[in-house]
Amino acid sequence: MNNMDFWKQFKPGFSILAPMEGVTDIAFRQVIAKAARPDIFYTEFTNVNSYTSEKGRHNALERFRIEESEQPIVPQIWGTKPEMFAETAKALKEMGFLAVDVNMGCPDRHVVATGGGSGLIRTPELAKEIIRATKTAGLPVSVKTRLGYSKVEEWEAWLTDILEEKPAALTVHLRTKKEMSKVAAHYELIPNILELKNKISPETVLIINGDFERPSDAQKYIDMGVDGVMIGRGVFHNPFCFEKTPREHSREDLIDLMCYHLDLYEKYGLSPYDPLKHFYKIYINNFPGASEIRDKLMHTKTVPEARQVINSL
Repeated sequence: MNNMDFWKQFKPGFSILAPMEGVTDIAFRQVIAKAARPDIFYTEFTNVNSYTSEKGRHNALERFRIEESEQPIVPQIWGTKPEMFAETAKALKEMGFLAVDVNMGCPDRHVVATGGGSGLIRTPELAKEIIRATKTAGLPVSVKTRLGYSKVEEWEAWLTDILEEKPAALTVHLRTKKEMSKVAAHYELIPNILELKNKISPETVLIINGDFERPSDAQKYIDMGVDGVMIGRGVFHNPFCFEKTPREHSREDLIDLMCYHLDLYEKYGLSPYDPLKHFYKIYINNFPGASEIRDKLMHTKTVPEARQVINSL
C-alpha cells in the first residue's frame, strides 16, 4: 500500500467519527458501530512522548487497543518531537495499523502550552518537520487541524504549509483555535480550501469537520469536491447519526445502547467509573422522566449500580 492507497479506497462522501479525548475509547467506538457505524474510526489522540517512554507506554498501548471489527481505524498521535513521531509511527505500523493521523488542531490549553495540537499552527516549520518524520515509518500520514490560531485569515498560509508536505489526507475543522466551538463553522471557506488543495496537492484527500449532525449535512460540499465528513459532537445529540437511512429511535433503543456501553466498560476493564457518567446524557434524554433518571445515575459509583437504576425503569 503506497502513501495514498488507504484513503483512496473510500468513495466521496465517506464519514468518520472524530477523535475525541475521553470519549472515543474502545468501548464507545463499538457503541457507535452498533448504533450505526461510520466508514472510518479514529482512536483518541495519544502523546508520542508517552509511547516512547517506559513509564507512559502502557497507557499509550491501551489507547491503541482496538478490535478487528473496528477496521478501518486510524490512530491519532500528537506531540512536538519529530523523532518521537517517527518512532511511534513505526511501532503503529508493526501493530498492524494501515495509516496514522497527526493532531495539529486540539485547542486544549494544556496541550497548546506544550506546543502541541493547535499550538503547532504557530510553528509551521516544526509542523512540517513532524509530517516528514512521521512519513518515514511508511504509513499514509494524514493531518487534522484548524483554520488558524487566532484569526480566520491565517487559513491560507497555514494550510499551504501543510499541503506542501503532501499529506495523504487533510481534515480541516472549520474554526480557529481561539474560536474553539463558540462560533459557527466557516463553511464559506470550503470552495477556497478546495481550490488551494487542488493547486498544491491534488492527491490529498480533503475532509471537513465542524457542526455537522449527519453525513448528509455535508452533501453540498461533497458535490463541490470535498471527499469526506467528520462528525464529533453530533454523536452526543444522536448516537445513530451515521445511519444511511435515518429513522426515529425509541427510548428502549437508547437504553439498550447504554446497557451495551456498560457491558463493554466492564468487559475491557475501563476505569475510573466517573468518566462514564459523561455519556449518560446521550442515552437518557428527550423522554418523560429523563432528568430524574440522569440524576439517579449521576449518584452511582459503579457500573452495577448504574445497571440497577436502568433495570428499575
